[in-house]
Amino acid sequence: MTSTAQPTGSEGRKAHPEHLGHVIFITAAAAMGGFLFGYDSSVINGAVEAIRGRYEVGSAVLAQVIAIALIGCAIGAATAGRIADRIGRIRVMQIASVLFTISAVGSALPFALWDLAFWRIIGGFAIGMASVIGPAYIAEVSPSAYRGRLGSFQQAAIVIGIAVSQLVNWGILNLADGDQRGKIAGLEAWQWMLGVMVVPAVLYGLLSFAIPESPRYLISVDKISRAKEVLAEVEGHTVNLDKRITEIQDAMRREHKASFKDLLGSKMGFLPIVWVGIGLSVFQQLVGINVAFYYSSALWQSVGIDPSASFFYSFTTSIINIIGTVIAMIFVDRIGRRPLALIGSVGMAIALGLEAWAFSAKTAAGTLPPTEGTVALIAAHVFVLFFALSWGVVVWVFLGEMFPNKIRAAALGVAASAQWIANWAITASFPSLSDWNLSGTYVIYMVFALLSIPFVLKFVKETKGKALEEMG
Repeated sequence: MTSTAQPTGSEGRKAHPEHLGHVIFITAAAAMGGFLFGYDSSVINGAVEAIRGRYEVGSAVLAQVIAIALIGCAIGAATAGRIADRIGRIRVMQIASVLFTISAVGSALPFALWDLAFWRIIGGFAIGMASVIGPAYIAEVSPSAYRGRLGSFQQAAIVIGIAVSQLVNWGILNLADGDQRGKIAGLEAWQWMLGVMVVPAVLYGLLSFAIPESPRYLISVDKISRAKEVLAEVEGHTVNLDKRITEIQDAMRREHKASFKDLLGSKMGFLPIVWVGIGLSVFQQLVGINVAFYYSSALWQSVGIDPSASFFYSFTTSIINIIGTVIAMIFVDRIGRRPLALIGSVGMAIALGLEAWAFSAKTAAGTLPPTEGTVALIAAHVFVLFFALSWGVVVWVFLGEMFPNKIRAAALGVAASAQWIANWAITASFPSLSDWNLSGTYVIYMVFALLSIPFVLKFVKETKGKALEEMG
């Protein structure tokens, strides 16, 4: 699944569609998958302690139930591109919508722990598909002058999904009088938290019927007239449509269907550019960002904060996440991807170091002294802010842009799969690591934030302002 060829030179960079609002609607509708990605990923935050209590499981088993969805994510990410090349981008969105809906219903009504784990895997398939199809589709329909900002819609949708899930969780908890296992209309509060996702899942499916198929896919199945109509919608009627069709066709003729074998180099396994994509994906996760979204309520409760306040802090963290993402969307096309990544790495390292220091003061009673508690809360919000204004956005933009056309589909799938595997490693290990040494766990995350700085400086090239056909 490769992204639409963009005109090279100044013509493509200055393209200004007459109906930019319509392009924004198309992008926002496609990014609804990102909203569900964020919602489904983080909604479990509100159910962690309730699941532990209901099924009487320890940290290791609980971590596997929380993290098992990420295995489905990796599989969904690895297969979405090839499926989209066969049946179209819109059909993949619709399949993901159905899987999100099924997962929400099943997760809300489990009859055993393994049953809950199974429905989380189904949701993981959907998240993985959305993680690939969203940025790829948006890159294919975006004029190059706006591609960075429109590509940021995916991450914006993810962080809004995270925030809404935490707000919904907090509201449901209050309806249940602060008890995560309190009954509301016959179901426990945590079941409602997981089940409410049905609403955005159905909306995603409906929106997929309101947006056009990717012009690149339409050309690949010889629907040239429809491809011209879509190009006119998204790039403007002043663009020479015949020339654009020819450019895309020429680019497609120079390509072949990428396979895993095409990603292999002679010495290092994968080609160097593929390793860079994998590195970006892995570093994005190894700084521990998803601990903030999967475990923050349980984390704050473990250092003496009551459940209602812990849910509220999870929500305020997600608002900071949105603010940081907006900052990134404003600057990603102005100062570039690499500078934002470097700024974020430095800020995250400092914040994680402060969290490590604060958690080292945890008392035998499981609480933090007032000063350290305040520092921990502020540093947690600062960490999320710097992640959101940098790695949260630029990695997705990089992955949509950095690969040569002939390997973009396969390379993006491998990089996204690596991201989910790294996400799984962090998510599955955190409960046991925090039981061992909470402060030491944050030192590990800080080290990865520091290591990301020389990685970006040495290996990552700027993609700001370049047409997709200039990559590689």
